[in-house]
Amino acid sequence: MVNESEQHDKRALPIVVRIERADPPQRTDALEAAALAVLTLLTDPRATGEGEWAPAVAAWETVGIRKVVRRARGAEWRRVLDLPGITVAVRTAEVRVHPPVPLDDWPRDLSRLQVKGTELTDTNPPAPLAPSAEPSASAVEPPAPLAPAVGPPAPLAPAAGPPALLASAVEPPAPLAPAVGPPAPLAPAAGPPAPLAP
Repeated sequence: MVNESEQHDKRALPIVVRIERADPPQRTDALEAAALAVLTLLTDPRATGEGEWAPAVAAWETVGIRKVVRRARGAEWRRVLDLPGITVAVRTAEVRVHPPVPLDDWPRDLSRLQVKGTELTDTNPPAPLAPSAEPSASAVEPPAPLAPAVGPPAPLAPAAGPPALLASAVEPPAPLAPAVGPPAPLAPAAGPPAPLAP
């Protein structure tokens, strides 16, 4: 449920398409221009950080994202250009996007514009997307050859002094302790040995 404060902060992002009666834009061009205009506004320094549009954009993103598209021509379009915003042109289309405005407090020159009449068509089907170009084998640069060695290889440095003898480095084993007293006699066998089985 939206509380009263959030309802008051609800905003819409005004998008205005220039649609002249004699030369309306192509539908695909207008769609691409509108999408690019929104992205351009959201990344504009005025809409981020401490920018002048940042509070309005933050409220629009937090409370609810809403976009309203209207059309303008002639003097209407010229008045729209005087309002804060960003204009983007894509081929036959011109679109202007404005910072988010409160739902109940639109600027007069925007509120007077009509939504009806923004239905556009493409006189020709849009061109298919170009396939991604994969680099051919000839386009791959071969690795640079290693530079040849200059002059003969440097001789190894002579060893400093004769090599140490391993025997001298090994400590001799400690002598065994002498036995204390004569060795203990073996215990006699208990009884005669058992005869072998036939």
